[in-house]
Amino acid sequence: MLINLTDVLSCEEKTVMCKVSLEQESFDSDLGNFPIAEKAPFELAVTNLGGKKLRIAGRAKLAVVIPCDRCLENVKTPLVLVIDREVDLEQTAEGRIEDLDETDFVIGYNLDVDKLIYSEILVNWPMKTLCREDCKGICRKCGANLNHGECGCDTAELDPRMAVIAEIFKNSH
Repeated sequence: MLINLTDVLSCEEKTVMCKVSLEQESFDSDLGNFPIAEKAPFELAVTNLGGKKLRIAGRAKLAVVIPCDRCLENVKTPLVLVIDREVDLEQTAEGRIEDLDETDFVIGYNLDVDKLIYSEILVNWPMKTLCREDCKGICRKCGANLNHGECGCDTAELDPRMAVIAEIFKNSH
């Protein structure tokens, strides 16, 4: 969704409130493709700070389906995005690179809400997602989900330093 910023830029200290609906159906990144399970419309406030500087503020709630890091079951993960950004429309591309400012969501006098939300999701992405705190994960041998019960595989872990001796005993039979 694009929001035209010319109305906000017409007068200093002017604030425009927008009711915004996210158009994205999934979050696609190098991490993978994650469906957005829930998304609620949210209020976005754009304020002219003077000198072609804008403050973009809002709060968005959504839920993304992310696989559990241990057992790979899908987990609906809620994300609360608190948006509070200052954008200088007069800053050059080189100046943005020097300041490490990633404002690719402002194109000319338009604000691309989907790109803004994408960057906020990326910053707020959870480091670890678990279906539950005591998730047992998957079997290293057969891949069965151990939360549903034991798989019956031999889970004895031998010391890798003893591998040579174990190989000798295995070949002697």
